[in-house]
Amino acid sequence: MLTVKVIENNPEYVVARLAIKGKDVKELVNEILAVENDRKKKQVELENLLAEQNRVAKEAGIRIGILKKEGKHEEAETEKQNAANETVSFKAQSASVEKEVSELEKILHSKLIQLPNLPHESVPEGKSPEHNITVREGGKIPELKNKVPHWELCSKYGLVDFEAGNKLTGAGFPVYRGKGAKLQRALISMFLDYNIENGYNEVQPPLLVNEDSGFGTGQLPDKEGQMYHVAVDGFYLIPTSEVPVTNLYRNVIVPENELPIKMTAYTPCFRREAGSYGKDVRGLNRLHQFDKVEIVQITTPDSSYKALDEMVAHVECLINKLELPYRIMRLCGGDMSFHSALTYDFEVYSAAQERWLEVSSVSNFETFQANRLKLRYKSQQHKKTELAHTLNGSSLALPRIVAALLENNFNGDEITLPQAVAAYTGFKTVKN
Repeated sequence: MLTVKVIENNPEYVVARLAIKGKDVKELVNEILAVENDRKKKQVELENLLAEQNRVAKEAGIRIGILKKEGKHEEAETEKQNAANETVSFKAQSASVEKEVSELEKILHSKLIQLPNLPHESVPEGKSPEHNITVREGGKIPELKNKVPHWELCSKYGLVDFEAGNKLTGAGFPVYRGKGAKLQRALISMFLDYNIENGYNEVQPPLLVNEDSGFGTGQLPDKEGQMYHVAVDGFYLIPTSEVPVTNLYRNVIVPENELPIKMTAYTPCFRREAGSYGKDVRGLNRLHQFDKVEIVQITTPDSSYKALDEMVAHVECLINKLELPYRIMRLCGGDMSFHSALTYDFEVYSAAQERWLEVSSVSNFETFQANRLKLRYKSQQHKKTELAHTLNGSSLALPRIVAALLENNFNGDEITLPQAVAAYTGFKTVKN
């Protein structure tokens, strides 16, 4: 959530930057400024009433004291009653104005949460993925004699049972079997171990969160339709472990010397993916439940973009260990999330499907999430609390990684896994 101060300081800049995300917010920004102006006036009125109430009470107290010293007890009692009546009147007036301030604050909040995060200056203009910029590519795209999509390989080798998942729950909830299940477990361990070795502290969070947690990281109310909601309890199934892990620091003031905070977590993730259809949802390409390992950082504003570069390099190194061809994309404004300031997407190439598959997003949210979370740090330089910066990235999402591993390493007779993966699975080949 943007702060009012950011908007007040340069409303034209806010409007111009959000136009990069394809958002016309001029009217909304003007409404925010008008409400904030009214709120400030009412706040001054309230403070003046309270100050006047204190002044009148203090002067009445002095007069009552003098009258008592002079032995004028009846006059002192009359003065005391008059003062009490004035206090009641002041309290009624201040309570009324305080209520108006509170209502204006609610209106202001309801408008502020409609504004997306400002895109970083390096974010390119564009409306769709076609306008994203390729930062770099790596790996070698294999030349396959037998281009077999992963859903056929999963069926052939008994790795993933899509029909059973459909029977148990519905489409998008696969059942992993045999070596497929072991491959899944091995990749999770591999990803977690790699993250931990590089300074990330492992967390095992709940899979259900409350509304405050969903709001804190920006999923609510923006992505409410994409989240599974347990209505009876008011809980939401997490779309990513970013939500509970980052919310560990909701309403927390962190000493600056404890930053950066680096966390990693494995969880199943749940997304309704409403409106998804066609070839993009075949097999493991798009699921309602899938496994993902996440990395999260909390840091100071002056070091967050260095942290972002480190996280991008971290994910790139992991994909290299998997020996998959990949490319890193800087997302254009129109393809960015509501709450991101700068996002890099990682895509691996599916040789059988002959297309790129997204497997990770690494983002800097700057203070956008921290403002919602009330996540602050105590600055050693300024001796005051300031909003932290939050970042997160997939390290990695499993479904499309598994799809690419199976497709790109099939030689017609068997699937030969990369050595780094085989070290965790205990087997190097998948065959009948």
